[in-house]
Amino acid sequence: MSANDTRTSLSAQAARNLATATVTAPRMVQITPRWLHKLLPWVDVDGGVYRLNRVAKAAQGQPADEFGELKVELLTVDKDEPKLPTTYVDYEVHPREYHLSTIQTVVHTHTRVTDLYSNRIDQLREQVRLTIEAVKEREEWEIINHPGFGLLKEVVPQQRIETRKGTPTPDDLDELLTLVWKKPAFFLAHPKAIAAFGREATRRGVPPATVHLFGFPFITWRGIPLIPSNKLEVDHAGKTTILLLRVGEAQQGVVGLQKMGVAGELEPGLSVRYMGTNEHSIASHLVTRYFSVAISTEDAIARLDNVSTKFYHEYVYPKG
Repeated sequence: MSANDTRTSLSAQAARNLATATVTAPRMVQITPRWLHKLLPWVDVDGGVYRLNRVAKAAQGQPADEFGELKVELLTVDKDEPKLPTTYVDYEVHPREYHLSTIQTVVHTHTRVTDLYSNRIDQLREQVRLTIEAVKEREEWEIINHPGFGLLKEVVPQQRIETRKGTPTPDDLDELLTLVWKKPAFFLAHPKAIAAFGREATRRGVPPATVHLFGFPFITWRGIPLIPSNKLEVDHAGKTTILLLRVGEAQQGVVGLQKMGVAGELEPGLSVRYMGTNEHSIASHLVTRYFSVAISTEDAIARLDNVSTKFYHEYVYPKG
């Protein structure tokens, strides 16, 4: 077995320890609940391309609505029989196409290791399970931060605002709600940003209410839950961003994209394929996830920038 194969496959010593010293499965610190993945509606992309058809923008000189789309001519009739206007709804000639992104890796396991040290815990199953967890963590990071289709990048300028004073206050979240007021689904924020908002709301005497989702409590504002994700990063100055999303195709919101029915599929859009065993008895399995995310309309998402997470209030309590 080559040195490279040794570095990229499960060691016999590690497998032996797991097989003889414990009955608990291996733990991985990076694993998170990944609430965003659970809350996004997922669309199966047939043919590998998702085409997002939108109403065309009005050309110069054409009547436009407040969103810049070609205005639909209508007439309210109370009496008589006036001539009715004629109209049509035009679509973009070249709609945006989303090609699914791919996360892949190859899991190497020595057949001797998986054969000898799978008494209590299946070594191959655990290797694949932990790899899939890492793939899902990377997927959530890409959904938020990808330079091509990530949620942060896709927010248009008119849907971006900044905090008034740095700390995330109820006023700031109310401003976000004015931008995504059509059936807002949830705020998405780093846990530190949620804690900072909780401090500000409590300071004002309006501590956030809680709601239970998936059996766990989440704080809310105006009935909208604040969903934590560490994939919305906090910079060295303690600044981060809070997102507000509307989700679902029917609501013209944000949707996740995936390809189902691929060979070796373990769950929708995620497959594990056996690639064979080489002359060093190293068995290889290809782990693949196909995914992307699409924002149906510009007002389906908004972002609050310049969110400070480092400010704490000093409370003075009366003596006695």
